[in-house]
Amino acid sequence: MRRAPTILHLDMDAFYAAAEQAAKPSLRGKPVVVGGIGPRGVVATASYEARVFGVRSAMPTAQARRLCPNAAYLSPRFTLYRQVSDTVMELLRALSPLVEPLSLDEAFVDLEAGGVPAETAAVRAVGEQLRRDIKAATGLTGSVGLAGAKMLAKIASEAAKPDGLVVIEPGTERELLGPMPVRTLPGVGPATAETLRRAGIHTVAETAEAGEAELVRLLGKAHGTGLYAMALGQDDRPVVAERDAKSVSVEDTFEVDLTDRTRVRNEVLRLADRCVGRLRAAGRSGRTVVIKVRNYDFLTLTRSETLRGPTDDPAVVREAAVRLLETVDTTGGVRLLGVGVTGLADFTQEDLFAQLATEREAEEQAAGGAAEPAEEAAGEPEAGVELPRRWHPGLDVVHEEFGAGWVQGSGLGRVTVRFETPWSAPGRVRTFTVDDPALRPGEPLPLLGGPDQSSAPAIRPKSVSPAGEAESEAGEEISRR
Repeated sequence: MRRAPTILHLDMDAFYAAAEQAAKPSLRGKPVVVGGIGPRGVVATASYEARVFGVRSAMPTAQARRLCPNAAYLSPRFTLYRQVSDTVMELLRALSPLVEPLSLDEAFVDLEAGGVPAETAAVRAVGEQLRRDIKAATGLTGSVGLAGAKMLAKIASEAAKPDGLVVIEPGTERELLGPMPVRTLPGVGPATAETLRRAGIHTVAETAEAGEAELVRLLGKAHGTGLYAMALGQDDRPVVAERDAKSVSVEDTFEVDLTDRTRVRNEVLRLADRCVGRLRAAGRSGRTVVIKVRNYDFLTLTRSETLRGPTDDPAVVREAAVRLLETVDTTGGVRLLGVGVTGLADFTQEDLFAQLATEREAEEQAAGGAAEPAEEAAGEPEAGVELPRRWHPGLDVVHEEFGAGWVQGSGLGRVTVRFETPWSAPGRVRTFTVDDPALRPGEPLPLLGGPDQSSAPAIRPKSVSPAGEAESEAGEEISRR
């Protein structure tokens, strides 16, 4: 436990929903729900306007629709969220070399490692300046918690929501934690909470009063000892700098089980392309292709194939994914499909696909047969044939006449689009046929900066003087990873 509140926890406020509201002027101040939009979907994030009606993260979307039928229900746009997250994480890394991202919208920062004076005034100034910098760079708000331990910093940021800052002074931990429910402590899930409830333990104070021996008896040595320390406000876990991602993957859950083999195969091809897009965006390549298939009965199967070298070639990944799919029985119906690449590297084996084709041809010829053309063997769609467009609510689109907009909804062969940008007034709505040649999918626009800028303006994070006074200055645009 530190003697100064030099561990910072940042949690962006209703991140996905707030990003959508910033991108879509017509949704500002209105309830927005982001997540799976089908009958099997789950809420990822709800705006504060939707939370008033009881909508929460991890809630089935069908239940959310009953609670708040007038909300805008949108599919996630992870390209946008990653762009905003990269900007925020760059601001955090300017504060300290020790930044531990927990997700796109949440991270710990060790301010002491960044040279910030171990004084409450200094760390508070850093936290307040960070909130201003995030607002200036992204247009979004974040809540900041400051404490002498990670657990307490996270509790502080939760208490600061939305758009606030809370400092927990070292020495006040037990008084603060005492009345809180035991589920507040890290590692206490429903099962542990139920075990403690049966023993008459409901609050953090009651957990501490039970004593270490009783908690070990109830929960086992490791869990009981760790929980007792947490109940006393003791948390010595260090902030661990970000580690390289070990894999890149994408997956989709379908509203209706897929039973048509061709449809399943086409979905795998589409997912493979999305996966490679993310792989390339991260500047990485990988040598193991993985597919994930969840059947109608919830049985989940995975298959993998390791290539001769790392690649970011979509043809290679598509071909491998299709080969793997052939090993899985999907006749009963498929609920979920996923494609991933593991064994990541920073380089590619450019001639891998040609090398594989050459080896296969040599094997065929050695066996006395002719090699099948790669495209034909993989069952690729004919040249010039596109897979059906899927106009999900929230999707970015561009129309040749009306410009940039987003999908409000689709059905019965038609798609409704609202034409507006993050920097415009609420836009007009128009409806088109789903195959209108003038309408095509688009890319997320920057939340700030206007149509002539390719990214949001960034603010160079401040330095902190020995007196704890925050200083800031306009800086160069933050580079994207």
